[in-house]
Amino acid sequence: MKAKGRVFKYGDNVDTDVIIPARYLNIQDKKELSSHAMEDIDKDFVRNVEKGDIMVARRNFGCGSSREHAPMVIKESGISCVIADTFARIFFRNAINIGLPILECPDAAEFISAGDEVEVDFDTGVITDITTGRSFNAEPFPEFMQKIINSNGLVGYINS
Repeated sequence: MKAKGRVFKYGDNVDTDVIIPARYLNIQDKKELSSHAMEDIDKDFVRNVEKGDIMVARRNFGCGSSREHAPMVIKESGISCVIADTFARIFFRNAINIGLPILECPDAAEFISAGDEVEVDFDTGVITDITTGRSFNAEPFPEFMQKIINSNGLVGYINS
């Protein structure tokens, strides 16, 4: 499985309150909720993101509260993969549970720039910055995690 898209780049400690502000958590509709994704850190994100785009961040992405809304709105907005130096543990687990592919790769997080076109091969863990020609190696998901992601999350995997 592969993903290919344009990069939205963020720094360290992007917390769940920035990913989806708490003031919107009473919205039940995923599409409407995702229309507020990243708005406190990147007001243009929802207007510019396209299906397949890739999010890249530095350390401790998804820190803060354990809300599963954070990876859900990222995925719903069209992001096909999040690459970061490191992820907060609960965000990592929530992302896998809802079927959002995420990869830890410090070099990619450092050297990939906003607007670059990037391709990710989930089977091998190879991340290619098509814009610069550089490649980076992340640890690919174990087979059982790939099955969860390919089933659109844990519930889909259990029901299949």
